Amino acid sequence: MTRKQRRGILIGTCLVVLAVAVGLVLVALRDSIVFFYSPSEVATMQIAPGQRFRLGGLVETGSVVRGEGTTIRFVVTDKAKTLPVTYTGVLPDLFREGQGVVAEGMLAADGTFQADNVLAKHDEKYMPPEVAKKLKEQGLWRGDAQAGTPDAPGKVN
Repeated sequence: MTRKQRRGILIGTCLVVLAVAVGLVLVALRDSIVFFYSPSEVATMQIAPGQRFRLGGLVETGSVVRGEGTTIRFVVTDKAKTLPVTYTGVLPDLFREGQGVVAEGMLAADGTFQADNVLAKHDEKYMPPEVAKKLKEQGLWRGDAQAGTPDAPGKVN
C-alpha cells in the first residue's frame, strides 16, 4: 500500500468517526435543542416531574399572586392550555400580566412548574419570536401590528 492510499484511508476513517460522534451528540440533545415548551406541549409530552426544561408563553391576566416573602405564583398560557408556576426570587422589572415570559425550572409532583429563573420580554411592544411563532402555529396570533415583532415592516422597536 502506498503512502497516498494510507493517507486516504486515515482521512476516510477520521471522517467516519467524526460523523458518528456528531450523530451521537445530536441524538443525545434532540429534546434539549428546543428553546422552550409551551403549556400545550408540556401536557402532550407528559414530562416527568423533576426533569428540567424551559416553559414559555404568556402570563395569564389576573393570575399573579404574591405570597410570603419573594414567592410569586402565576399562570403561563398559550391560549389553549395553562400551567401554574411558582417562583421564589425577584422578578424582572418588565414582568407583567399578558406579556411573554420564559421560565426555567422543573415540574413538581403536583403538576406545578417550579421556576428557578424567569425571563421577561424586553419592552412593552416586544414579544419573543419563539412565543409569537408558537401562537401563529396555533392560530392564536393577533398580528404583527399589535405585538410589535421586529420582523414587522416599518415598525420601530
